[in-house]
Amino acid sequence: MSGAENLPVWAALIVAAFLVAGALLTLIGAFGLIRFQTFYQRLHLPTLGTSFGTLFIIVSSMLFFSLLQTRLVVHELLIGSFVTVTTPVTLILIARAALYRDRSEGADGIPAFFRRSDNDPHGEGNGAAR
Repeated sequence: MSGAENLPVWAALIVAAFLVAGALLTLIGAFGLIRFQTFYQRLHLPTLGTSFGTLFIIVSSMLFFSLLQTRLVVHELLIGSFVTVTTPVTLILIARAALYRDRSEGADGIPAFFRRSDNDPHGEGNGAAR
């Protein structure tokens, strides 16, 4: 037994709401992989689903264990900070690698914002960040 039966009903409903919201956001992010056609479109929803889904699941876990142990449990914040920092950084690195590959192969699937123009001598795109 985990002691969850000692949790008040109002607290269990709040914990369950956060947990379901986090799971739904993560599921929506996973459906983004199926829904969108190009690689560049597919980058956005899983990243948002992972970040916000993790946030809600962490809040749910913090509430659950804080209420059960009658003390503040915050070690989940460390997990959340790692996920929040590493997910966007990984997204940027994967997007840049794909953009480099597509530019070197001359692929057609590059978004208009990242295409090189003839009067752009350094090949930095139309205002894309370095």
